[in-house]
Amino acid sequence: MDWYSDWPRTLVGLTLGAGCLLYYFLDVAKVPLVACRRGAWRGFLEQHLSILHERYWPTPWCYESRCQTIMASVLRARLPHINYRREVVRLKDGGQVSLDWLEATDGGAGRGTEGPPGLVLVLPGLTGSSQSEYVKGVVLELQRAGVTSAVLNNRGMGGLSLLTTRTYCAANSDDLEEALDYLKATRKGSPLFIIGISLGGLITGNYLATRGEAAADKVAAAAVVSVPWNMVEGLRGMERPICNLLLNKYLASCLCELADSFSYQLAGGDHDWNLDDVVKSKTMREFDTRFTARQFGFRDADDYYRSSSLHNHLDRIRVPLFCLNAADDPFQPMPMLPMEAAQRSSHVALVVTSRGGHIGFMEGLFPSRAYYSDRLLTQLATSILTNGEAIQEVKKEAMQWLTSSC
Repeated sequence: MDWYSDWPRTLVGLTLGAGCLLYYFLDVAKVPLVACRRGAWRGFLEQHLSILHERYWPTPWCYESRCQTIMASVLRARLPHINYRREVVRLKDGGQVSLDWLEATDGGAGRGTEGPPGLVLVLPGLTGSSQSEYVKGVVLELQRAGVTSAVLNNRGMGGLSLLTTRTYCAANSDDLEEALDYLKATRKGSPLFIIGISLGGLITGNYLATRGEAAADKVAAAAVVSVPWNMVEGLRGMERPICNLLLNKYLASCLCELADSFSYQLAGGDHDWNLDDVVKSKTMREFDTRFTARQFGFRDADDYYRSSSLHNHLDRIRVPLFCLNAADDPFQPMPMLPMEAAQRSSHVALVVTSRGGHIGFMEGLFPSRAYYSDRLLTQLATSILTNGEAIQEVKKEAMQWLTSSC
């Protein structure tokens, strides 16, 4: 009798379980979309990145976008503290940034058939540094693959003192340009691959778009991860209750804490901002209105967001660019991604996974030390740094395409 009485509940449970499993296989675990014109760059990616032909298997118990975004950071906290070798780069205006180096083991994969070994420059996100969990995940995976990497810590980040009243923002890539000049002078002939993550991706993209051929002379290729392509629409999305607004407020509190820690430079004086008002900001828009826009000469926050956005500047980039976004990124969901522009481009490839959140990309039942994005970027970096001639062909085709489309 007990078996018969429990049967309806058992049937309901089995039905729900089968439904969840079916949903996971049909709508969650998918091969990523690739938007890029058929040509040398897409051919290179399809030949060298086997991961693009495979399904991405998001963690089954944590594939919702905000869960991926939050839990990825929590689980990556298990990664060890890294003892980098630090080089401080003095900037023309008296400021400073640092390059934190994690050297490859001997005989690494960063060396091509001839010439000096290549290296990867990593740009962290909004309040990130070389010890941020998502940065450590990438550089440790690169080291295991035999690739040397350097993390560019922005002004005041990673334990650096802020020497000027200027900090950093998504629309300004002057500090990146000076760091690249330093690398070109000190690592002569080494092919360079840039990885920009979130805000670091915006800085990378804006550098490539504004410097044009000068950037192509310094950089072999670049990748950007979880970039908020359209900052205007992205911030509007982040102001919608409930979950997105909570993330917005959390990021604003991180920015306020950071600004307050720089009070020795930012408080008092003849500034366009009032630090007491800045640290009371409740949202990212309030913070950018009271501080970022005023510090970098924008009319208001919307003017800053428009100047930072990359979605309508792909045709100004002259370097092979790989872009990784998740379709469910709470900061920049699928409708905001520049899919059509990437489809027309010969050298900008936009890869979109069905899930992954913002800098999440957890995979497997029990997420390991390396996530999907770490594996993909490592495979991409080793392929680019060991196939210099093929990358030159991509650049050549890019210039021909840009010339013909003008």
